[in-house]
This record gives sequence, C-alpha cells and structure tokens, in this order.
Amino acid sequence: MHLELTGEDLAFQHEVRDWIAASLTDDIREAAAKAGSVFVEKAYGLMWQAKLAAKGWAAPSWPQEYGGTGWTESQRHIFAAECRRAGAPSVAPMGLRMVAPCIMRYGTAEQKAHYLPRILAGEDYWCQGYSEPQAGSDLAALQLRADSDGDHYVLNGSKIWTTHAHVANKMFCLVRTSRDAARQAGITFLLLDMASPGIEVRPIHSIAGDHDFNQVFFEDVRVPMSGRLGEEGQGWTVAKYLLEFERTSAYASGLFAALDDVRAAAAHAGLLESPEFRRKLSLAAAQVSAIEAVEAVVLSAMASQGSPGPASSILKVQGTEAEQAIQELAVEVAGPYAAADQHDARQIGSNVAPLGDGFTMMAVPRYLNGRAASIYGGSNEVQRGIVAKAVLGL
Repeated sequence: MHLELTGEDLAFQHEVRDWIAASLTDDIREAAAKAGSVFVEKAYGLMWQAKLAAKGWAAPSWPQEYGGTGWTESQRHIFAAECRRAGAPSVAPMGLRMVAPCIMRYGTAEQKAHYLPRILAGEDYWCQGYSEPQAGSDLAALQLRADSDGDHYVLNGSKIWTTHAHVANKMFCLVRTSRDAARQAGITFLLLDMASPGIEVRPIHSIAGDHDFNQVFFEDVRVPMSGRLGEEGQGWTVAKYLLEFERTSAYASGLFAALDDVRAAAAHAGLLESPEFRRKLSLAAAQVSAIEAVEAVVLSAMASQGSPGPASSILKVQGTEAEQAIQELAVEVAGPYAAADQHDARQIGSNVAPLGDGFTMMAVPRYLNGRAASIYGGSNEVQRGIVAKAVLGL
C-alpha cells in the first residue's frame, strides 16, 4: 500500500522536505547515523526535538489542545517518511509517545498543566520503570514496594533494563501498593523524580558495547502521592494503555529506508546478482508493505477512538520481526566486515575511520541491539496471545 498524495499532500511534503533540509545539521545527522538502537545520544535527540518544538512539529499525534499539529493521517505518514529519508533521528519516545498520552487520559488538571509542556519542550527526559529481575514478560509479578507514609509513598526494590535511566530526570514507574489484592489490582502508576534521595543507577552494557540499559535501586525513596497517575491500584489499567502506544511505532517508513540502504549496499557488493539474496530482499519488501497497511488501520483507530487498541499488538509483532529480518540481511551484506568490533569508530565525533563504510560499521550493532525488539514492550509471544484473545476471540 502506498498513499496516493493529493495536491495538498504534495505541497505539505515539499514544505516538510525543505524544512528538514534547512534544519537538520551535520552533527545531528551523524548522531542518527551512528545510533545502534532506537535511542540517539540524549544531547542530539534533544537538539532535534527543540527544533521540532519551535516549528510546532514535535508531537504529531497529540491533540491540538496540548500542542499537537492537527495533521491528517496522510500528513503524519508523510512527515515520518521524510524524516527517515533525510536521516533525521527519532526523538526519545518515553515522554512524547508513551507517558504523555497516559497523562492526557488519566492525569489531573494540575498534572497535565505541569508535565505536558515540559515533555513537549524536552525539559523532562523520561525513563520507564517496568521490568524487574523477576518480572519481565510476566510484568504483573513485579515486587517494587510502595508503602504509604502520610502524603508520600516509600519505595524499596529495583527495576532493570531501564533504558537511559542514567540520563533521565523523570521516571514513570509501576509499584506494588497492595499484596492482599489480586496481582494486577495491587499495582499503582507513579511519576517520580530521578534525583530523589535513595535512588541508585547502575549501568548495564549491552552485547553491542553500548550503555543504554541500567538497573535502578530504590532504598526508602519518598515519592509524593501527588505523583500518582490514576487511582491507587489502577496502575495495571494505565500501564496497558501506555503499552498500546509503546507498541505503535511508525515502522514502515523506517523499514523502507533500511531496505533501501541494504539494497544499495548489496548492489555495491555484487549481492544483487544472487537469486537467493534477491528472494530474501523481495520477501522483506512484501512484509514491509503489509506492515504499512496495518499502520493505516492503527492510525485510523487512533483518530476515531484515541488509542490504537489491540491492532498495536499485530503491528508490534510484524514490525519487530521485519526489522530483525532486515538487520540480518544487513549483516549478510557486511560480510567479513561484520567480524570487526568498531566501537571507537562509531562514536560521535570520532576521527577513527571505519573499516568498510558507515553501513558495514553499523550493521552488527543494530543487529545485536535489534534482538531485544521482539522482547521489550511485551514479548512477541505475549502479543500473539493478546491478538488471539482480543481480536480472534479465542
């Protein structure tokens, strides 16, 4: 499926393309090109978000009353595609795409007035406190305690795989406020300050050699009850709503761009002469086209009901598996260069020349980081269970 662009859409496309060309600096583009995962370095991601916010384009999916663009579905698609085509970085999703919709739906008037402008401007940089050492895909098994003490909760326990906790100043966090209720009923959703006394962040380095992940420890951390989002014990409902947005990414535009990169690199390496490689490339392209069609369904659901619903689970499975398939093709194209550890060369501003080129330098880090894509946000096995129940009625 490819959008048929109207004259108005074409004019918008040219406006977006011209603005990106004038606004995307070389250092921001380099940061995007050297990002091994969905997160670019914080400083460069915020630089790009600041430019978008000044233009009024930082939150295409937000309602206009909170600072959204008021774009049509086709305009959002065009914008995402043009950003990918130009090599622009993705803005950090934790604030703009994940916790913000929850604040809009479940937050008090005071919480909306405080947090939403700060998220839009990039003043608050968020991390997600969900997984624990004994609670991953079975998130309802979480044990981080939050005991009431006057107008505060006192937190004790830990979270793990907390992306960018070492550079975040805010966390949205699931805590256990009751052990007597059913597992889900005893969970509460909190917004907290990462500078609170008693929080310790310890780094976890990935197999690709990057520091994105952390384990976060809480020892008698006091969080004001005013930081609770929704009612006590309603955290599971808020979290499920948030996860719908985490699973709903604009996969197709990025996947098409990644496929184009693989195709160009394969042509340079002579791999397009291989019928077997062309077959795999064609299968990946067909899969991305199917994903584009599902995205249209999800965007329609968001426009009509405000949330993506269970279709987000379909998109998450399709998108992450296609992403991994394309990353595997990229490693195949990299060939012997894939064996080299080029950590120093892929640092922003590095004067170390890559072996091969930028494509081969990034193929393996993206492949390694991409293995987690079918796990985070709810494993793909869990997503298939959601689809079976909520879509197929099994």
